[in-house]
Amino acid sequence: MSEVTEITSTTEDSAKELPPQWYALHVLSGQEKKVKDSLERRAKTEEMGDLIREVVIPTERVSEVKRGKKIESERKLHPGYVYVNMFLRDEEKKLVERTWYFVRETNGVIGFADGDNPQPIRADEVNVMLGQMREREEKVLPKIAFNLGDKVKVGDGPFQNQEGLIEGVDMDRGKLKVSVNMFGRSTSLELEYWQVDKT
Repeated sequence: MSEVTEITSTTEDSAKELPPQWYALHVLSGQEKKVKDSLERRAKTEEMGDLIREVVIPTERVSEVKRGKKIESERKLHPGYVYVNMFLRDEEKKLVERTWYFVRETNGVIGFADGDNPQPIRADEVNVMLGQMREREEKVLPKIAFNLGDKVKVGDGPFQNQEGLIEGVDMDRGKLKVSVNMFGRSTSLELEYWQVDKT
């Protein structure tokens, strides 16, 4: 049986005696950016910046080839979720009314990920999530994952349109070792992810 937490009209000052904590919001899929922008904009205009500290959508950069051109885009790591660092509970663990309603009344927000009794995300989970974000901001990953033995078609360079097999995957460098058949012999190529398509 779920416990309903009391919402208090505690002054924000008593909540701010504690450090802000991270909470997961469940939002309408495809509206993560809209919710993030709305929370940030409203936090400024409604002078909530002292209660709403940071709004994050974990993403990674991915690349793919479309019509022969390499295109980079962002992909959400947790579609349908936005993470907010805020003062939501006071020192007695009661919900702060002003923050609660501010978040709940934001267009696109379905509710807190864990229902009407939101619990802060554990510090170790937050550190992992933020670490993954920073790491993935620096690397561009292929939109499609490649595995040893996958059949691919070279989409760029002098071996364009040649079919081959993946013999090696170097995730850190974003390179593939592809074996293609040229003039009856096997030739090994080192290619970037975006230079090949799965067949």
